[in-house]
Order: sequence, then C-alpha cells, then structure tokens
Amino acid sequence: MENNHKTNFLEDVEILENRYVGGDNFLMKVKSKNTQDSKIVPKAGQFYMLKLKNEIMTLRRPISLHSVDHETGELEFLYKVLGRGTRELTTYALGDVINIQGPLGNGFAVTQNSDKIVVVGGGIGLAPLKQLLKELLEKKENKRIIFIAGGRDRETLKMLDNFDLSDKRIEVKICSDDGTVGEKANVIELLKNEISSGEKIDMIYSCGPHKVLELITEISNENGIVSQVSMEERMACGVGACVGCSIPTEDGMKKVCQSGPVFYAEIFDENRGELSER
Repeated sequence: MENNHKTNFLEDVEILENRYVGGDNFLMKVKSKNTQDSKIVPKAGQFYMLKLKNEIMTLRRPISLHSVDHETGELEFLYKVLGRGTRELTTYALGDVINIQGPLGNGFAVTQNSDKIVVVGGGIGLAPLKQLLKELLEKKENKRIIFIAGGRDRETLKMLDNFDLSDKRIEVKICSDDGTVGEKANVIELLKNEISSGEKIDMIYSCGPHKVLELITEISNENGIVSQVSMEERMACGVGACVGCSIPTEDGMKKVCQSGPVFYAEIFDENRGELSER
C-alpha cells in the first residue's frame, strides 16, 4: 500500500477560524491556494507539518487532516493541546498567517461497492475520520457505514458537532468512559458487538491511542477482516529524513510519516503487540 510519491509543498496560509471545540481540543481552519488550484489533492489519513511562530520551537507540529474543501481550498485541522507547541497554536487568531507543509504520508485506501464498513475512532483519533467518512460517502455504491465514536466524556465528544452525519447510510454509535453521552462503554466493546452480529464487514478503519489500535488489529486479524489503522506517532521531520517515528512490523522497521500513517493491520505481528511497545 506504500505510496512513494512525496509531497513537500510549503505554503503560507491564512487562518479563517481557530476555536475551542470541547475537552482539550481545538479546530483550526485555513485557506490553501495550492489546494484550491488543485496543485495538491489532500486525502483522508494524510497529515501536515505546521510551523510555529515561536522560533525557539524549531520543529513543526504534525497535525492530521480533518477535512478539505477542494473547491474553496479550505483545510480543517482538529488538534489536541498536548504541550507547548499545540498550546501556542491555540493563540493564533483569524487573519494570522502560518506556514504548512503537506499533505504528507499515505492516507486511507477508500473502499467502494461495500455492503458494510466500520469506522472506529477514539478521542483525538476521531480527527482524520471526518474526511474519511466524506470520501466513503462519495462512493455511492457503499451501502452502510457503522461509525463508532468514543471518548472520555460529553465534553470531549463535542468535536462530533463538526461532523456531517446526516447521510442515511451512516449509523452512529457513541460511547463514553463515564456514560455522559452514548453508551457507558469503549469502542472495543462496540466493535466486538458489531462483529458478533454475524454480518460480513468488508473493511474496518480506525484511529486512536496505540492500545486501542493494538486491540483492533488483534480483533480484525483473528476474525479475518481487512483493517486499516492510522497511527499517531511523534515526528520530527515528517518526510522520512529521520528515524524518530520508526515502528517494528512484520516487514521490518517502517517510518510512520513515510510508509504510513495508515497501515493495513496485517502488517503488525499480533503475537508480539508492537503497537503497545512505543
């Protein structure tokens, strides 16, 4: 599935919106001329490296693509405040200009002609799934999509307000750790329920914490279901020049920024649990 085409566009973009959306999460919207002019075509699962204005923090921050409007060139980034860099991003305002690099990495392979697809996201792992759902729905032959969304609590899952879930082919199943929204459960429990129903699942897509992805990988491999997982990993360069985001797979060490961040689950050795080692 590895795509050797490297996109290294650098672009100054204007911020159209940067607002709090619940939990520790913020939504940033920018205007990309490169996207509007079709010089680049971002896809679900790819990411961008955002440059901070504070020159002391020289490394760019990797942020996954939340959504793209190819006609207007608007890009959305849903990000979680995890440290000094992402906290600085929250201070940027309407009209500010930042430099972005991307889109980078390999995104999701979008299935079509499917009777049942399951999309699973936990916490900030929901970020790349808005664009994925859009691309899956663009394939008119896809008949049914089960969207399992989980988070810590109601506040964390407010980010779902930014998703368009109006299409009748989407069945949304929400869960939270404290039961304040949806079922009091986790995404693994809901996924197991879907599998136990006996209906054939053509593809499982997922993004979330490593432990969740490890379990989804194990479950999908055990049940013979094709699965794609989007890895979250610390990155220094984003273009494969360093080895900071390397992970072990059955095919040897792979750089998440270059070979991923989306991988087919079968590439991981389910008996050794590599996803939880980092």
